[in-house]
Amino acid sequence: MGRKLRLLVGAVKDTASVTKATLLSSSTSSYAAAADLAVLRATAHHPPSSPPHPRHIAALLLFGDGARPAATALAASLSARLLSTRDSSVALKSLLCLHLLLRSAPFILLDQLTFSLYARHGRRSPLLLSSFPLGSDPLSWSLSSCVRWYSRLLELLLLLPAPFPAAFATGNCDHHLSEWVSSLLNGDLVSEIESLEKLVHEASLPPEMPAAAGNRLVAEVVRLVGEDRLTAEHGILVRLREVRERLGSFGFADAVELACVVRRLEECRDRQPFDAKWTVDDEAKRSFWKEVRQVSEMLENLLVKEPREVRRERTGSVSARIVDRTGSSVRFSSSRWLNV
Repeated sequence: MGRKLRLLVGAVKDTASVTKATLLSSSTSSYAAAADLAVLRATAHHPPSSPPHPRHIAALLLFGDGARPAATALAASLSARLLSTRDSSVALKSLLCLHLLLRSAPFILLDQLTFSLYARHGRRSPLLLSSFPLGSDPLSWSLSSCVRWYSRLLELLLLLPAPFPAAFATGNCDHHLSEWVSSLLNGDLVSEIESLEKLVHEASLPPEMPAAAGNRLVAEVVRLVGEDRLTAEHGILVRLREVRERLGSFGFADAVELACVVRRLEECRDRQPFDAKWTVDDEAKRSFWKEVRQVSEMLENLLVKEPREVRRERTGSVSARIVDRTGSSVRFSSSRWLNV
């Protein structure tokens, strides 16, 4: 089926669905019918290259201001639309709606969205769009590739532990961030840095989409992803500064894990796929990568020193246990250590 014909069929389906939902919502008090109508308007097939209109996003957000059944209905409707469509433009619009809701929705709606997605497919892959069918023409191929990439990134955003989704949503991630970070155990601090690094890494690797150049829907997706990358980098920066303050208290295993995370992060340094106006200013960018490099060097120095001390401690500990058991000491000829 040609693209123009698919668009025509999609527009006809939208018209029929909107008409049905309008009749149901006007004749009953069903939250489900009203939610279906709001989602259909925000994710319509036509026009295919336009992002959802702000008034349609505002209509979705209203479902979080009322009773829980309204939020539940909206979450179920958006999840069904997202996971059932095979049209790349509709899928991108649905993902974009989800992304904007994660940023701005009240807690009750965020909670229902998360539950709705996880209840369907589990914790690891709540969107299941990594195998979204690729189109047969260049534009459809580009848009489908964007769907796959964008869904992977939103899955990472959904899997971030609290309070990350709220921080991304409000943009006020500095308010309690320092207090939150200082309260973390070393292992949890490393885990949060790793989660944010994965987001930065994915945001740095958008697919090639030459046929989608000038597409306003794709441009809006890229803009939002660029903003999230900056937020993630800022979150990493705050946590790396905390790492510097307490690195002396890090255990060997946590230090090794963090060194691997920082090394992967450094690989993203030269990957700047977004327009300069969507990235942080040069001075802030230099400050971020300077902090990454300094922490990396500190970890390297720690891991060069640490194995020697651990070796002495373990050798002494093992010898003591042998003496306790046999009454005499045993000399070991060699030992092997993993190079880090």
